[in-house]
Amino acid sequence: MGQRPDQERVEALTKSRTQLVHERTPKSREWRERSLKSLPLGVASSFQDAPPYPIFFERARGSRVWDVDGNEYSDYHNGFGVMAVGHAHPKIVEALAERAAIGTHFAQPVAETTLLAEELCQRFRIDQMRFTNSGTEATMDAIRLARGVTGRDKIVKIEGSYHGHHESVLVSIRPGRDDMGPREAPASVEFGKGTPRAVTDLTLIVPYNDAEALDRLLAANAGEVAGMIMEPVMMNVGIIDPEPGYLEAVRDICSRHGVILIWDEVKTGATIAYGGAEEVYGVTPDLKCFAKAVGGGTPLGGFGGRGELMAEIAKDGVPQLGTFNGNPLGARAGLVALTEVLTEAAYKELNRLNDAQLAGCQRVIDDFGLPCYTTGVGGKGAVMYAPQRLRDYRAYAGFDGDGVDADLSYLSWLYEVTEGVFMTPGIDEQWTLSVQHTDEDVARYVGAFETFAREVTGR
Repeated sequence: MGQRPDQERVEALTKSRTQLVHERTPKSREWRERSLKSLPLGVASSFQDAPPYPIFFERARGSRVWDVDGNEYSDYHNGFGVMAVGHAHPKIVEALAERAAIGTHFAQPVAETTLLAEELCQRFRIDQMRFTNSGTEATMDAIRLARGVTGRDKIVKIEGSYHGHHESVLVSIRPGRDDMGPREAPASVEFGKGTPRAVTDLTLIVPYNDAEALDRLLAANAGEVAGMIMEPVMMNVGIIDPEPGYLEAVRDICSRHGVILIWDEVKTGATIAYGGAEEVYGVTPDLKCFAKAVGGGTPLGGFGGRGELMAEIAKDGVPQLGTFNGNPLGARAGLVALTEVLTEAAYKELNRLNDAQLAGCQRVIDDFGLPCYTTGVGGKGAVMYAPQRLRDYRAYAGFDGDGVDADLSYLSWLYEVTEGVFMTPGIDEQWTLSVQHTDEDVARYVGAFETFAREVTGR
């Protein structure tokens, strides 16, 4: 890996590029000031708040978005991965208009809900499913189902992972060095205020890519753990890939201990492959959670899995409710997205474009000697600003050596946004391609990254 650029140069470039953001986006700054009066942080979700201030969007089409100042960007944020179909896709627009003209909500069954459920079951190899309105609801309901089926209270999650904002999983998302405990026995650390300690204590923590730690934890809590929830590919820290054999080992360990394995595919489902993570890695969990890309740009989520588990909902043993579950607009958009837009052929093109972007960025890294590397799968990718490949949260956070360089990562984001690329803000995110991205978008992204590399190294 390369050498880190001079810190004074990084700071000077950060200052100049921040000033350029201010010059390009005065209306966003005005809207931010206005929004602060009615919205905490001036945003509808705290994840939308990012320095120097949130950029307000106005419209979008295809792979491009425009902010309120009229600046155009190639969109690699894509709504945290929701917009794998791209913006204003003609088939999605037509489907939503047709559905809206005949009714947008009934809180009664509609044909589209059943048709979408059938498609999701077939595509993602699950027996039955239920709908929700978000990934948070999907993981919440899946965990409740695991507890209801097993009669156990505890769950296990991966240190540093995010699975939504319900209490059971708002644990050890960004634990600090002083709170996290030793690697052999990670502490359960509450994320922010508002979660009862009794709830936090029911969520046990293990590192990613450490099957032996999971086996020890489940043995020490024998007969007490209902389920383990995890992302098959860790995507709350950029992208950390599963090491060979890890997912298979987790599957075996959970089976031996009678623990229900829940995969959070809110980010991986419908973005990394036609059939999601199971298609890529060949491992079958007990339950899968979906949202984001499966809704075709609408607020839609769901979860599903083995029939004997889902039967507990049908028996009324485990409640699963929601006025907007299976809403006709979301169901129609999701159905069209999965059957007409995100086809098997579409993933071949997503893979081609993503491979080209990863290769382009890696070439720049090698040419300019930057201390980072690329990784990705399907339509997801990232430049990881660390001098060596990372295997878990502690490595990412720099607790086991050199972790992700936050200053360098933020500076690269400033370059992308001022060079016409809107990348997801924050060092913990990754890019998402859509089916409407082109080679021109890839060239724009790699070109902006090369400008960053040239100026930050002074070459």
